[in-house]
Amino acid sequence: RRERSLLWCVLVAAWEAAWGQLRYSLPEEMPKGSFVGDVAKDLGLDLPALRDRGAFVVDKGRTQYFFLDLQNGHLSIKERVDREEICAAAATCVINFEILVKNPMKLYKGEVQVQDINDNSPSFPERKSVLEISEYTPPGTRFPLEKAQDPDIGVNSLQNYECSETHYFTLDVKNGDDGVKYPELILQRSLDREEQAAHNLTLTATDNGSPMKSGSTTIQIIVLDGNDNAPEFTQSVYKVTVREDMAVGSRVLQVTATDRDEGPNAEVKYSFFKIPEQFDKTFKLDPESGEIEIKEKLNFEEQTFYELHVQARDAGGLSSHSKVLIKVADVNNHIPEIVITSVFSSVPEDTPLGTVIAIFNVQDRDSGANGEVRCSIAERLPFRLEKTFDNYYSVVTAEELDREKVSEYNVTVRAADGGSPSLWSSAVLALRVLDVNDNAPVFAEARYSARLPENNAAGALVLTVKATDADEGTNAEITYSFSDIANSARQLYTLDSRTGEVKVTGPLDYEEGKYYEASVEGKDGGGLSAHAKVQIDILDVNDNAPTL
Repeated sequence: RRERSLLWCVLVAAWEAAWGQLRYSLPEEMPKGSFVGDVAKDLGLDLPALRDRGAFVVDKGRTQYFFLDLQNGHLSIKERVDREEICAAAATCVINFEILVKNPMKLYKGEVQVQDINDNSPSFPERKSVLEISEYTPPGTRFPLEKAQDPDIGVNSLQNYECSETHYFTLDVKNGDDGVKYPELILQRSLDREEQAAHNLTLTATDNGSPMKSGSTTIQIIVLDGNDNAPEFTQSVYKVTVREDMAVGSRVLQVTATDRDEGPNAEVKYSFFKIPEQFDKTFKLDPESGEIEIKEKLNFEEQTFYELHVQARDAGGLSSHSKVLIKVADVNNHIPEIVITSVFSSVPEDTPLGTVIAIFNVQDRDSGANGEVRCSIAERLPFRLEKTFDNYYSVVTAEELDREKVSEYNVTVRAADGGSPSLWSSAVLALRVLDVNDNAPVFAEARYSARLPENNAAGALVLTVKATDADEGTNAEITYSFSDIANSARQLYTLDSRTGEVKVTGPLDYEEGKYYEASVEGKDGGGLSAHAKVQIDILDVNDNAPTL
């Protein structure tokens, strides 16, 4: 029992020391099987121990990019790692992983930083676009152009725009509030449709990677005749915040533009101007009223911000542009998710206090208070929760266990977020308490007695001793034996080790022995024992004639 207690203490100490951090980095697009890091070396574990303890990378139910090779202790690539696919435009791309080692159980946290390589060229949504400009448009007028996309980051991302030479236009590259570069054409001199009805330009986007990559699009400028006043928006930027649970068909806001011309040249139509296809599926712009409505449900966890470019165009072909910035507010619409990483389904009843019974983590896709999760278990149970790191928790023993009182527990873990109203979920950990031989047998009586007439036949039952044990299994299997008996009595009586029956083995003679006493022992399968007394009185029978 002391050895078992020491073993559990070592297990608890090892668990507390295991929360380390493994940090590696690698370029994206490395071949499958490529080396990431030497886990065995970094954890200070030799390979046989790593294999014997069944170390593995914990599967979280999503794409598992790495695996642990137990032949060499290396963390290697399991699936293609594409930084743009995993982290989009995030400046830092980190993939987290956990390694679980058993016997004793330890959980190691690690992260791999994915380095960007210049594997994407800047590209435009369309290879050719048309821009219509009135010949009355004054020099200095700006025309926003379709921006290019480059999913790489840093110097590998979009860095600059260049435009083919022309006497009529210059290119200006502006840095937006979001850090994105936007190309704009500036009219340098007045256009004359009769002199030149169209202008063809080539817009090129470049990154600064090594080697440098680029993408181009052709812009055809059509010069329109007449109509010398373009529509003007009431605001250059419209801003609004909407809840992610706003109903489909709801009005987000209304843009408005006026035109100082008259007649058909003052009739304004509204449209989105070169916005991403996904945005066009999400919002609808009424061409007559300028009202923007929701076409499909919003999801804060997928998209928190929308930037829409809106065009107001009159019947004469003149147009102006404005921005609509839509911020999505989070709503508490995701239930916390409990993921059980490891659990002991059975533990001995002499388990030391503080022993880890299970490990789990919780995740909530909401943000802010809606994503802050608190975990709890019922106070009446002999267990408590301990937070380890991030959203990981361990269930540990808080009180001594006693199988004879409670042999099984269903531990319900409850996770609730900080939303209003709060959303919650639960998981049940089924735990069986294993028996330890901590109860000695107990005889039903401290002293057993019987009275027998002499000359009783061999095999006759004298009495039965009976003991019980509160333990189970072999710890409750009792074996009976005489522990203290005179040789004369041993020749006359037997004790069945299984049933406790005391029987006569030969004829009894009152004249040779009137009284017998012995001690019996009941011993369980774990070595604990109890004792009782047996007393047998022999009754005289008239079996002797008088003698002179």
